[in-house]
Amino acid sequence: MGMTITEKILAQAAGKDSVAPGDNIWVEANVLMSHDVCGPGTIGVFKREFGENAKVWDKEGIVLIPDHYIFTADEKCHRNVDVLRQFVKEQDLPYFYDPANETYSGVCHVTLPEKGHTRPGEILFGTDSHTCTHGALGMFATGIGNTDAGFVMGTGKLLIKVPQSIKFVIDGELDANVTAKDIILRIIGDIGVDGATYCAMEFAGSTIEELSIEERMTICNMAIEAGGKNGIIAPDNKTIEFVKSKTDKEFKCYESDEDANYSSVYHYNAEDLKPVVAMPYSPDKKGNVADLLDYKLDRSYIGSCTGGKIEDFAMAAKVLYKKSVKIDTYIIPATVEVEAALKELKYEGISYMDIFESAGCIIKPPSCAACLGGPVDTHGRCNGSEVCISTTNRNFPGRMGSKESKTILASPLTAAASALTGFITDAKL
Repeated sequence: MGMTITEKILAQAAGKDSVAPGDNIWVEANVLMSHDVCGPGTIGVFKREFGENAKVWDKEGIVLIPDHYIFTADEKCHRNVDVLRQFVKEQDLPYFYDPANETYSGVCHVTLPEKGHTRPGEILFGTDSHTCTHGALGMFATGIGNTDAGFVMGTGKLLIKVPQSIKFVIDGELDANVTAKDIILRIIGDIGVDGATYCAMEFAGSTIEELSIEERMTICNMAIEAGGKNGIIAPDNKTIEFVKSKTDKEFKCYESDEDANYSSVYHYNAEDLKPVVAMPYSPDKKGNVADLLDYKLDRSYIGSCTGGKIEDFAMAAKVLYKKSVKIDTYIIPATVEVEAALKELKYEGISYMDIFESAGCIIKPPSCAACLGGPVDTHGRCNGSEVCISTTNRNFPGRMGSKESKTILASPLTAAASALTGFITDAKL
């Protein structure tokens, strides 16, 4: 019996010829990422278990990216970043994206591939559930807790159970107004938020092959919303070209064997997929946009690791071109690099940034911002009983601020089209 791509990567990292679902194996990590929310806790575990003067297992393998609560007056948030800053100084770590200077980047899950920290065939652990994003580049990437991260920080190893793999095959050509976000929301709606618990969600098929790297990232990002251990897409020429443009480090590509064993396989025809949203308060509460056109909104939010990439804003710019929004519409680039692209890239001769400004959008600096709620002065934070349509990835009560608010998950196309009407709206490109 052959192995899946996830099993092959884990076998290589464990120094084994083969592994099978359920095996408990020690794997060697390539990268450990943490941010301002979980970094201090991870550092605390590391120092408690290995000693105040202990050194990390590999300075090149640690990446610290403050991004969640950056633009705030909250002193506790500032303290968290100070803890990271002090640790970086003590350990002489090379990869710290400090909000206090020009190294600041923004959202961790967009920064990692931008800066060349994600490579096919490798193991990436991150203290953030959406670390599964990076499986879009053909690696095993998963979120872990502070305790595990502290252990990885000291040893470079982690004991994990090999997950079963579920395969999702999407074939055919998507309609112009159907995006990667619609694909993953449809899948999560079909299998439920526990439908892939501790499983590797592998995405394949001609539709996936046609998607850009950024759109693939959107799909893998939300594997955790179905309970997945990781999301993954086999690397192809697009992947290799992208990664080589970001780093000169060597890497190895893997793909699943034809006789690999999957616990289940789902097939979708792209022509059958429509624009969808996830209604409050769960990512699997799927609804077709066409059936919800009378649902009133107070706010639109375009940003986050899921919906704040360059191509996400390209979609929004196409919809908002020469139009005006009717509700508060936040534009929050994921990273500084994305922000710069919005000023340079154009639609019909006008920069994306100018299109957003002319449409009356509220533009804020790169960060996670309201995706995780945050302090009261967080950009885009929902107040009271506001209803927000958002390109983010999670819509539990209080996720974007007030517990009385409601978040509706949508694609950038749907979020932008809805901003123009104040109701859930189909972009109809």
